Amino acid sequence: MTSVLISGAGVAGPTLAYWLARHGFEATVVERGAAPRSSGNPVDVRGPGWAVANRMGIVPQLRAAATQATAMRLVDAGGRTRARIPMPATRGSEVELPRGDLAALLFDAARGDAEFVWDDTITALAPDASGVDVTFERTAPRRFDFVVGADGLHSTVRRLAFGPEADFVRYLGLYVATLALGSDEGTDVILHNTPGRLLSIHPARGAALAAFIFRSAPVSGFDHRDLSQHKQIVRQAYAGVGWRVPELLDRVAAADDLYFDSVSEVRLDSWSRGRIGLLGDAASCVSLFGDGSSMAMAGAETLAAALAADPVEGFARYEAAHRQLVGPKQRRVGRAAGMLVPKTRLGLAARDLAARAVLARG
Repeated sequence: MTSVLISGAGVAGPTLAYWLARHGFEATVVERGAAPRSSGNPVDVRGPGWAVANRMGIVPQLRAAATQATAMRLVDAGGRTRARIPMPATRGSEVELPRGDLAALLFDAARGDAEFVWDDTITALAPDASGVDVTFERTAPRRFDFVVGADGLHSTVRRLAFGPEADFVRYLGLYVATLALGSDEGTDVILHNTPGRLLSIHPARGAALAAFIFRSAPVSGFDHRDLSQHKQIVRQAYAGVGWRVPELLDRVAAADDLYFDSVSEVRLDSWSRGRIGLLGDAASCVSLFGDGSSMAMAGAETLAAALAADPVEGFARYEAAHRQLVGPKQRRVGRAAGMLVPKTRLGLAARDLAARAVLARG
């Protein structure tokens, strides 16, 4: 049986494991974390991602985990509503849910047909014409027919097989932090902006999420695994901001689980090297702005089918098909960032005016 090692148990990895098993492959998923990640922004499953979820039979579970947001509300420093845009609770072939819930559902779908190795990571890859010898941090070395990096923006597989992160990752001028509040904050998504900074509170079935998204020069010495550094960066970025920010900064300081990372784009000339390939954010990340979860699910199904049809040309066939989906998403990233986090007061006023125009047309 053809064996495939997948690095990463987020969205792309378990989806790929599920579909590989359906094609008769032996899939193993290795994940640095001790369990599926619980943090991260709410994400949308729609378009090609929705079609994949439907074929996996998990649409009822996605609907049950939906955030049930009813409107998007823009507020000023005093908490007064400047605009409120209704959001239908049911959106047909689309659902919004916390990223951690999506990852858990995909893991549940794949766990019966794939091996999951937690609290471990790849430390070396030695490919040859017939397979890849893999060294792990904790587990004994093993050999696989193929290796797929589905391990995100800071992909270990990409670094080991393709080269340093700096060669492929472009910082887009924003950082994002998310924090689970563990409380019911109503059903509106609440947004408060100052120039270059956004704070949002997002409903998630009684366990709201706070998100800090802000513009910044690249942070010198940034370490995506350093929690104390992340807390300091967020507190400095939002010092002096009103509304509920002081209260939420105190929550940040006390948090044991704070997701924090740069908003960055990943671009490579090729997503594969021999028997090693990349999937999801590891291959084509556009953090926050590119329907990343839906694209990862669609790419996983495409990759599994391509490898099953032709193991020799599978990676190339997958890439040729999937680039047609992710390319337009990457080209629109600048406009999306400008709408979410305007740089200036004039930009904020224009964004709010556009929101009121949407209301007037409705």
